[in-house]
Amino acid sequence: MKKLIETIRNIYKIEELRNRILYTLGIILIYRLGSYIVLPGVDPSMLSNLQQQGSSGLMGLLNMFSGGAFSNASIFALGIMPYISASIVIQLLGMAIPYFQRLQREGESGRRKINQITRYLTVIIVGLQAPGYIANLVSQLPAEAITPFSPAINTPPFFFWVSSTLILIAGTLFVMWLGEKITDKGIGNGISLIIMIGIIANLPMSLVQEFASKMEASGGGLVYFVLELVILIFVILFTILLVQGTRRVPVQYAKRIVGNKQYGGVRQYLPLKVNSAGVMPIIFAQAIMFLPITLVGFANSESLSGFAAAFSNYTGFWYNFTFFVMIILFTYFYTAITINPNQMADDLKKNGGFIPGVKPGKKTAEYLDNILSRITLPGSIFLGVVAIMPAFAMIAGVNSGFAQFYGGTSLLILVGVVLDTLQQIESYLLMRHYDGLTKSGRIKGGRSQFNM
Repeated sequence: MKKLIETIRNIYKIEELRNRILYTLGIILIYRLGSYIVLPGVDPSMLSNLQQQGSSGLMGLLNMFSGGAFSNASIFALGIMPYISASIVIQLLGMAIPYFQRLQREGESGRRKINQITRYLTVIIVGLQAPGYIANLVSQLPAEAITPFSPAINTPPFFFWVSSTLILIAGTLFVMWLGEKITDKGIGNGISLIIMIGIIANLPMSLVQEFASKMEASGGGLVYFVLELVILIFVILFTILLVQGTRRVPVQYAKRIVGNKQYGGVRQYLPLKVNSAGVMPIIFAQAIMFLPITLVGFANSESLSGFAAAFSNYTGFWYNFTFFVMIILFTYFYTAITINPNQMADDLKKNGGFIPGVKPGKKTAEYLDNILSRITLPGSIFLGVVAIMPAFAMIAGVNSGFAQFYGGTSLLILVGVVLDTLQQIESYLLMRHYDGLTKSGRIKGGRSQFNM
């Protein structure tokens, strides 16, 4: 406790860090307030059906990502997920289209161009998703909930559709802008923090609901609730190990004498993460799994609705099997585009380093690539297992809202984002010669950033 109080004092002493934290908290407050502003023309007292729909299943997961804005029919109802979907598309295009590959190699100017294209694509995606959300909203509300239209009108006039679509587009773009402001002037990665805040906003109510359900006659009692908390703690610790686990590769540096000084001649270790992709594979896979919701909004045929319903069943076999496989594929994909063994081998060679027993250059690159492939497989499988654990928790009787924190996207994002943010805070402390947040002074981040 004394260590924590001293750390807080040190944070307060650093003016830049203090201002960045306060700025981040202010932006988060604006985002949370916006999630309760209801779309114009919708009576907020008649949202019980929509809120019930957003309490479980895939709709509940989407509601969680938006921080409850989905079930509140808020101007931020679609949240940041359209931007995540656009980011996925752009990164995929960067693997296949030479134009985007060239932009990725152009440094800062190319990054700005990619960001601009991503924003345009976000507008297109949210423009397609918004009518689907509005169609679902209208189907969940009684006719008199759409004001000031007459209760006799079952379908709201064209103006309601157009205005609501434009507001949802503007809401998503505003949330995206808030995230960018946090990244520029706050602490941590803005987009990741906004997702994390949306998730953690559901924790207190979910915990209370789970406690209340266990206190009922058929709930199992306090012992069962405590057991659930113990299991949750073990799952959190396992997730932290998954995020921080590394395979250390020994690297020997040759001796170099420059003037009267000797450089190199020491052995160091190159850390390769078991989960090099961080939380990005599960975010990518989750964004794609949200597509059935959009299809349901436009579906008129029973076959399409049945297909979408099968992949919208959060505890169903096909949803979890597809989700598991996609996470493995995205883990390999994101590892491939973020870690370049050839570049690592070249950097080692330029700095006079080599892996004992392996020739520098091409052989080193092949050696590193083989290690990455071997450690990525178990890492991706463990990541997939953690991702589908909430489904097993719900089958075991855990409340659907509280079950989200037993693994899955929620827990991985929370752990990854918290570790990354603490790592940035610790960097500020160490640069000012203060003690870090841990005794070792090193917190390994979870690579939750959206480096677009």
